[in-house]
Amino acid sequence: MPLDHYNKAKKSGEKAYREAVSQGSYPYLPALDHILRDRPMMKEETVGELEIPVPMIVGTLTRGRQEAFARNFMPLLPIGSEFSTKWIAVLTYQLTEGLHDSIKAYEYMGRFYVAEGNKRVSVMRYLDQPKISANVIRIVPPESDSDEYRLYKEFLKFFRCVGVYDFSFTRLGSYERLAELVGMDLESPWPEEKVRFLKSTFYLFTSIYHNSGGGTLSLADAEAFLLYLSFYPAESLISESDKEIRQRIERIWKEFKIKAGGDRIVFSENPNPGSSRKSLLSSILRTPKTFSKSKPLQIVFMYDGTPLTSRWNNAHEEGRLLMEKDMRGYVKTTARHCCGEGDTFDAIVRSSAEQGANLIVTTSPAQMDDSLRAAAAWPSLKFINCSVHLHHDLVRTFYGRLYESKFLLGVLAAALSKDHRIGYVAAYPICGALADLNAFSIGASMVDPDARIYLAWSCIKNKDWRDRLYREGLTIISGPDLIKPSKLDSEYGLYAHLEDGTIQNIASPRWNWNWYYDLIALTLLNGAWHDETSAIGDQALNYWWGMSSGVVDVELTGNIPFSVTNLYSALKKGIISGTFTPFDGELHSQNGLVKAANDPALSADEIVNMNWLNENVIGRVPELDELTDTAKKAVRANSFHMPGKAEI
Repeated sequence: MPLDHYNKAKKSGEKAYREAVSQGSYPYLPALDHILRDRPMMKEETVGELEIPVPMIVGTLTRGRQEAFARNFMPLLPIGSEFSTKWIAVLTYQLTEGLHDSIKAYEYMGRFYVAEGNKRVSVMRYLDQPKISANVIRIVPPESDSDEYRLYKEFLKFFRCVGVYDFSFTRLGSYERLAELVGMDLESPWPEEKVRFLKSTFYLFTSIYHNSGGGTLSLADAEAFLLYLSFYPAESLISESDKEIRQRIERIWKEFKIKAGGDRIVFSENPNPGSSRKSLLSSILRTPKTFSKSKPLQIVFMYDGTPLTSRWNNAHEEGRLLMEKDMRGYVKTTARHCCGEGDTFDAIVRSSAEQGANLIVTTSPAQMDDSLRAAAAWPSLKFINCSVHLHHDLVRTFYGRLYESKFLLGVLAAALSKDHRIGYVAAYPICGALADLNAFSIGASMVDPDARIYLAWSCIKNKDWRDRLYREGLTIISGPDLIKPSKLDSEYGLYAHLEDGTIQNIASPRWNWNWYYDLIALTLLNGAWHDETSAIGDQALNYWWGMSSGVVDVELTGNIPFSVTNLYSALKKGIISGTFTPFDGELHSQNGLVKAANDPALSADEIVNMNWLNENVIGRVPELDELTDTAKKAVRANSFHMPGKAEI
């Protein structure tokens, strides 16, 4: 009976009303004219008639009739009122004939506010209908530096290429990521067949995802779809059976749960207690006999280049060889070099799995996409990727608190600088990079409050970092962290650029990758691998070890006065013991106060995701289009939100 429907809808509205009141929230529909009451006049654009997602209709244009509806668009007025009679008539027409007239709605920041047709929207919400036809007018917001505005600008680029409102994201870069995963971009309109393909695959995925339990997660369908495409190609949604797609969703189910939980990460900041170099062999011998010298743990290292030309890969390769030696025959390793793209990567993983490999190690965040797809395809293999703050279960990430070493280098640099000016070379603007730079800058300012850090990036296309730093006449420079593997190279670590043009090395950060890999291998040898994730629930695990574990350190030369060495040693002891951290006390960025003196020290998440520069840094973070192609790939995979462009 129509009256029963109205009564049921009204009860839903009353429940939503009570919940809002108990939470201290406004219980009625928000009105756009009230939201924008204190804002300047804004430009309006006619979008036209199109179908819009009903869940994205969040309010009404004016406050006139808003109290007739709860915030979920369900009715509140009593049965027998003129309103209830009209609502029932609209419902009856939808059930018998189907509504054909379009509503009129205003779109603001990706959400819709109804000018004409509130009861039609209410009925469609009640019937759980996904779409409604609407004549849409867009209200264009004023420019802003907020992440919300940046995300909306990205959506507008997407809309102008695709012309649909179905995809709503909360993370910057998601629209570009979606386009990339279906082989398109956001620079020009998509062909009609590509738009149909996107809509049909999204519809197919959403249907199967909800039937698989996806509707129980607090995760938007678009977010779930984007996550699925990170593991499997969109074409599979058309070419494969519903059963196969359900099995794939089940295989990556924890990934959906991590995403629904807010992409929470547990940082493992110290290895398991009792792990030390002295106890390494005894630890190996105490492990269950899943692995032995006759059946060793097999680990494959996959580099996105060759150690012969890459400082980074060369350091990992040295660590691999030393680790295999440390493990006394209980671990066998193999190094494979690939470009990290498509078939080459997949072929290496396939052959590794067929040959009995247990763990795949990838050393660049740019390899994460391939690692995710391979991890989903080969559930018998375990994967780790050398990066930080990537929210996945199938591929764990590992990195070090290098900022601890960088802080100490900053102390040394300021103590040895004669003119308060120090150069700093940064590699990629990815998660953790600004923590390294800021720790260095803070260390320098603790010794010399007048110290200024001149920033240069080694990843800018068609530019050499030396041009900037040597043009400034800087004599103390923190260069690339690692030595070049292919030729003699002294421009690395902290060094002095002397008047005669020669280089005097002072100190350098040191990665003890062999010890890091020893510790990771032990978690597999002693069966602790699964215990680590079962203890943290629906969260991602990131290994993020520091100087206290011995995985990062500083290597000194003899070119440091003993008084400076004493200061360095005292601060290093504080870092190792945990009694001192660079990111405690009062902190100031280029734009002002970041943390007051009595506020808690920055958390691991705040350190990894820093997107500000310390007040004594002279320079800026580059924009994506300024980077080399290799750097762009790393940044897309593992970046914080990059600030807007500013002049150096």
